[in-house]
Amino acid sequence: MTRLNRRIATPLPADEAFAYLADFANAAEWDPGVASSDMIGSGQVGVGTRYRLGIRRGERIVPMEYRITAFEAPRRVVLEGTGSNVRAIDDIRFEPTPDGSVVDYTADISLTGLLRLVQPFLGGTFRKIAEDASNGIERTLRRRAEADAPVDGGGAA
Repeated sequence: MTRLNRRIATPLPADEAFAYLADFANAAEWDPGVASSDMIGSGQVGVGTRYRLGIRRGERIVPMEYRITAFEAPRRVVLEGTGSNVRAIDDIRFEPTPDGSVVDYTADISLTGLLRLVQPFLGGTFRKIAEDASNGIERTLRRRAEADAPVDGGGAA
């Protein structure tokens, strides 16, 4: 298993960051490794909600399905994913701060089948995936915070 962890400061309040990131239908907006992300079915986001993602693996797009297994709004969401020769557990925690919030994102990735034999050699690849995703989260949450910010209508008299 490979564990990846990133802490991301954002000006977005914790409840808004939680609502956005807990809904994995948004994953393609912030994670460059995700080509597509859709909720399976309909309804409110919560324990049991499932998502179908198309994950970029080189030139191919491979399917992966995630399911929310813990939902503690607005503090924590856990999603478990399975796909072709891969299992992942994404544990995302949210801490309010005076300037917005901090997102603590941990992903545990396990390769299965014969791929498990090469996992020890893929540390750099997994770190790059995590860096790209965390940079995407930071950019996307900053843009969302800026879009929500009140526009200063004042001007010089």
